[in-house]
Amino acid sequence: MQTFLRTIEFLGLGLWLGSDVFLSFVVAPGAFRILASRDSAGAMVGYALWWMHMMGVVCGIVILLARLARTRTFASLATPAALCVVLMILLTVVSQHVVSPKMAGLRVQMGSIQATAADSPLLVEFSKLHRISVSLESGVLLVGLAAMYFMIKDLAS
Repeated sequence: MQTFLRTIEFLGLGLWLGSDVFLSFVVAPGAFRILASRDSAGAMVGYALWWMHMMGVVCGIVILLARLARTRTFASLATPAALCVVLMILLTVVSQHVVSPKMAGLRVQMGSIQATAADSPLLVEFSKLHRISVSLESGVLLVGLAAMYFMIKDLAS
């Protein structure tokens, strides 16, 4: 049972990190290269981002529950690997429930990001929020890599 639960932890983290890498380096750039308009590409990436966030939070909860079931102690949730997963969940929730809704509201106000003047205050604010969103996703990826390191380190000890 221990091996199964540890496998669930690694699988959850691997799926989360893999989806983040795939969205960031394949889906988003591909959408902006292939689709006819930036507005369509942005809508597609936003849709994929929502699903990735939901999957990430679920994976994070499953990782923590598997860790708790495997160790049978709440102290295991205070280890570096578990704290990294908690931070990943927090960054994801902030991105999904704070930053993304503000960006969506600005998109509606602009009508079309592609047709909005570069010096528009709405586009300037949208661009700022986009940078924050990218920083949050980068944070999830980096903290996730740290979590993987700590999980592997735990195996060696």
